[in-house]
Amino acid sequence: MKPVFALLTLLMLGLFILSLVTGPADLSMADSLLAMIWGGDGPVPIVMREIRLPRAILGLAIGGALGLGGAAMQGYLRNPLAEPGLIGVSGMAALGAVLAIQTGMALNAPLALPLSALIGAAAGAGLLILLAGPGGGSVTLILAGIAISALANAGTALVLNLSPNPYAANEIVFWLMGSLADRSMLHVALALPLILLGAVLVCGTARGLDALTLGESAAMSMGVSAVALRWRLIAGLALMIGPATAVAGVIGFVGLVVPHILRPWVGARPSLLLPASALGGAILVLTADIAVRMIVPERDLKLGVLTAIIGAPLFLHLIWKTRSGGRI
Repeated sequence: MKPVFALLTLLMLGLFILSLVTGPADLSMADSLLAMIWGGDGPVPIVMREIRLPRAILGLAIGGALGLGGAAMQGYLRNPLAEPGLIGVSGMAALGAVLAIQTGMALNAPLALPLSALIGAAAGAGLLILLAGPGGGSVTLILAGIAISALANAGTALVLNLSPNPYAANEIVFWLMGSLADRSMLHVALALPLILLGAVLVCGTARGLDALTLGESAAMSMGVSAVALRWRLIAGLALMIGPATAVAGVIGFVGLVVPHILRPWVGARPSLLLPASALGGAILVLTADIAVRMIVPERDLKLGVLTAIIGAPLFLHLIWKTRSGGRI
């Protein structure tokens, strides 16, 4: 297993550096990196430290959160078609952001949009805990997540339908597509600590998820508390997915695609798949973010659009294999 993790780590670091030196500004790699490290006067240090560095950090953190969250959900539900958006937190975060755009708060304060999205994510997590209840199982969790997602989607559609301002509606549509462009270190400071805390909580469920692969009865006989595992997982996912959606919009399919791709390489044990999927998610998001800057640099191609183009065919392939009775 170690060569796989070493390869993923090296690839992630290489893409992080490539993300730092990729952009419309005609700067050499050496000049870019030296300006970022040593600073100085002129536009190059500003471009590196205020534009490219936050974008690269967020790409790494958000991709890692989505990949880790997808692997955790698939391990908990024992379903390779599960993904982190299933619990409804991302939908509620998107609804909070949409309301901030529609009411004009996003224009008056630079952090009003991500903060509103975080409030929406917290509300979604609270609703999930209320609906799932302390005694509910995985089926109850899925149903509660679906209900919250439907509620959030209905609210977003209602805001778009009743919006009297076409410019606000246009801004909402583009934000929902997901992007890392024009993010600053303020966004990094807002999202990164919460994502790291959530990742610690989710990684702490690795032993319980390993035991759960043998069945709930076997896991309980091994001393794993199903209730504690569920609440720790929900808290960790909410802390990762909520801030990720708040600062980058909706970036889909990463949590579904990455664990499925890496499972044949690291095995089905969640304790191995969790860190591998975190690395793989960071790799996928960094790659996609580099690609959106290179494919059509004169147009603002959205990150979520590209990840959907990558993920949707694979999702259809998984559905086809399921219908055919094949193993996923």
